[in-house]
Amino acid sequence: MFKSPKESLGDLGALSVANLIAAATDVAVVVDGQGFIRDVAFNKEELSLELDAQGRWMGSRLVETVTSDTRAKVGELLQDAVVRKSSSWRQLNHPSAGGEDIPVLYSAINIGRHDRFVVVGRDLRPLAVMQQRLINAQQSMERDYVRLRHAETRYRLLFQVSSEAVVIVDAGNNMILDANPAALVLFDESAPQLIKSDFLSRFDAASARAVQTLLADVRATGRDNSVRGQLANGKCQCSLVASLFRQENASLFLIRLSSQVSISESAALKAASALLGFFEAAPDGLVITESDGRVVRANRAFLDMAQLSSAEQARGEMLDRWLGRSGVDFSVALANLRQNSSIKLFATAIRGEYGATAEVEVSAVAMTDADETPSFGFYIRNVEKRLSATSSSTRELPRSMAQLTEMIGRVPLRETTDVIEKLSIEAALELTGDNRASAAEMLGLSRQSLYVKLRRFGLDDHAAEGGDEDE
Repeated sequence: MFKSPKESLGDLGALSVANLIAAATDVAVVVDGQGFIRDVAFNKEELSLELDAQGRWMGSRLVETVTSDTRAKVGELLQDAVVRKSSSWRQLNHPSAGGEDIPVLYSAINIGRHDRFVVVGRDLRPLAVMQQRLINAQQSMERDYVRLRHAETRYRLLFQVSSEAVVIVDAGNNMILDANPAALVLFDESAPQLIKSDFLSRFDAASARAVQTLLADVRATGRDNSVRGQLANGKCQCSLVASLFRQENASLFLIRLSSQVSISESAALKAASALLGFFEAAPDGLVITESDGRVVRANRAFLDMAQLSSAEQARGEMLDRWLGRSGVDFSVALANLRQNSSIKLFATAIRGEYGATAEVEVSAVAMTDADETPSFGFYIRNVEKRLSATSSSTRELPRSMAQLTEMIGRVPLRETTDVIEKLSIEAALELTGDNRASAAEMLGLSRQSLYVKLRRFGLDDHAAEGGDEDE
């Protein structure tokens, strides 16, 4: 409010006041004590056409010109003006012919007469447009920020998992600003030791000069270039490729380092990769165990035989959980492996997790790794189809001990002739090192029954030789 309106403004007439009010506001309405509109003025012709194109405001109640959701504010507006001479600003919405409501911010002024109020309003649409622009700009900035975050995440992930050593170097002072894990391994240093250190100090004297020349050339021309250098730790020689880029008004080098691997080492890596591919793709079961028979690694074919869904289910378990008709089969195989370093075509069976069984032949070899730790490799072949194709021939008498050895466990003892029974007992005793208890278990006989058969077939010498081992 003016401090001395009479002196500064003088006696303004009604026309001057009306012009002043109309010029200072977008819409001005004179309302009587009953809320009827007695006069109205619009500052803009387009606003007049939108709100009162047909001139219906004159003589109407102010509450009838607003939408239903803001009618309660009209009474509050006028009541506030009676009590306080001028009301607080309140937003009222007017319906328009275009369908969209027109928001107007109103304040009512008591002009000193109980039956007259001047209600002045400001069109809020320009402000709403500005607010919408601000919201759109903010949303656009947030989308750009999210895109940048995603790009940074992808860069950091690629930077961290890359098998190639990568370092970021300040082009001004050759200081290392960032390095990926492969670079830490190459330089054989931790991140705190490497970051903020001089990049050139990581090379021997001759190589440092060559690297410095490389960086100066890339800085001057802006084109990528490469050089070879020897690391200061004497670990290896490496190839450097330097690229220049700018970030936050600073010039930086992105340097990729590749260690020089000898031809023999490269061939060894390729051979190891090929062997690993063969191990996983082999059609027969391949298993590597520790010296006590615990599974270290198994291929997909073995997992199918054992009815396992993943290699983790087999890792750490004893192989005889699936391989062998009884504990004796696997024990015999391990004993022969330890004694002879290999076994061939050992006939046994494999049992799946869900009860499936199959006849298999097992070949195995004893191995040692780089740390001289002993282990065993097993090659397991399913022979079900081969056995079914030659089922008729399996009932013929064996022609040699080797043929009989292949039949042990496949043909029940009770179905053979006395000759086959005798040869089977001899083969079992040979496989178990004349251990009658193990031989009896392998043949499915009690120890006493085996003693009777030994005497029946004149094999008493085996009974005498193995007597001490059974005790």
